[in-house]
Amino acid sequence: MLVKDIMTHDDKLILVSPMDTVRDAMKNMKDNTVRSVIVQKSGVSGAYGILTFKNILETIVAEEGDIDLLNVYDVATTPAISISANIEVKYAARMMVSQSIKRLLIIDNNELQGILTMSDIINVLMDDIDN
Repeated sequence: MLVKDIMTHDDKLILVSPMDTVRDAMKNMKDNTVRSVIVQKSGVSGAYGILTFKNILETIVAEEGDIDLLNVYDVATTPAISISANIEVKYAARMMVSQSIKRLLIIDNNELQGILTMSDIINVLMDDIDN
């Protein structure tokens, strides 16, 4: 099974500008009931990033940052770790485990295709149990 078969496609992703405030990004996360948002690349040859609850906790709570003074680019992980949509899921899972990450952006030709989460992989495994 390939990543493209189980990933969440780009038309369902929530994207934010690197210039948005962290408060705006958090509101977007809350409104859409998601734990991460994709940070748009700043130009044609730029890199996509990702803003997660972990990024926010590390910066805002642990370091006492201000969600109104910090921009997304101050907090997000850029470039985000990414893979191709045409890779077998087992390799994506290995990467996630070895790197201790829960989400991989799916990027081909420097264009966002989607996202793969640990939950996506686990859901496939759970579906297989029922069959």
